[in-house]
Amino acid sequence: MYLETAASACAFLGLPAVAERWDDPSALARLRTGPLAAHLASQLVQVPPVLDAPVTGDRVSLSEHFARSTWTDGDLDSEVNTYIRRISEDAATAGHAAVTDAAGAALAQLRHRLPAEEPDRAVQLPFGPWSLTLADYLTTRLLELTVHVDDLAASVGAEPPAMPPAALDTTIGVLCRLAVERHGAPAVLRALSRAERAPRTIAAL
Repeated sequence: MYLETAASACAFLGLPAVAERWDDPSALARLRTGPLAAHLASQLVQVPPVLDAPVTGDRVSLSEHFARSTWTDGDLDSEVNTYIRRISEDAATAGHAAVTDAAGAALAQLRHRLPAEEPDRAVQLPFGPWSLTLADYLTTRLLELTVHVDDLAASVGAEPPAMPPAALDTTIGVLCRLAVERHGAPAVLRALSRAERAPRTIAAL
């Protein structure tokens, strides 16, 4: 599921429209299209080093991971979100071809490596002092790929690529759980079932 989703995102990254809009504002505040594309590419590029890194932190559940993660609060000026923008800007200076090539090279590695990996083994996150199972870590990358490829499509005026149904189901499930934690179950239930009582937002992120 992760590999198929990553392949769709990688193909979209290579579109001429992405190169043409590289220096233009993206659909996200304070982020140009090139850095957004670089951030999307990082959801592939960061995975091989994670597979090789020694595990030093305690393993936590996926829900605990999101509870500990400060980037989910939506504060654009937070330290972590400022850092994400900065490293994305830095990566984008390599240009469209280099960013796309790096994502493609990582995908080729992962197609060879991931089928042989145990999904329950622990991996150390490159951010945060804790670890996750490989399966949970790939779920976090799946969410990033699915959300940010849609952001990139909106940024270049294109339709987002078709994603695997299982990837969409997983991403939507995670986002619904995060929305419940942020807004409460009644708010999410009403937003999905009762337009007349729906809250203004149930955004998970």
